[in-house]
Amino acid sequence: MTDPPRAKWCESFLCRLRGLTFRPALTRDEGLLLAFGRDSRVDSSIHMLGVKFDLAVFWINEKMQVVDKVVARAGKPAYISKEPARYVLEVHASRIDDLALGQTVQFQNA
Repeated sequence: MTDPPRAKWCESFLCRLRGLTFRPALTRDEGLLLAFGRDSRVDSSIHMLGVKFDLAVFWINEKMQVVDKVVARAGKPAYISKEPARYVLEVHASRIDDLALGQTVQFQNA
């Protein structure tokens, strides 16, 4: 990403469960980074219940590679990655082309 979003780190169960639920909107420079203890398809699945806007969702494995991505639609209840992932990055839907499958990423604490 040329201008990476400022994503909130989210690793507790409650933070991951709430996610972006009931938020009115998401700006292009905001996001949420869900962190799990291991690579998993089930653990890294997401729900869109109560999310009123579309999201670009990137699943990232423990090797820091993007293993799946999708535009998650507000009306669809849930999404699951095609490959196991340890991290899920949720950002503004317009950013879906910012990362490619297989691309290696890096998180920075700013």
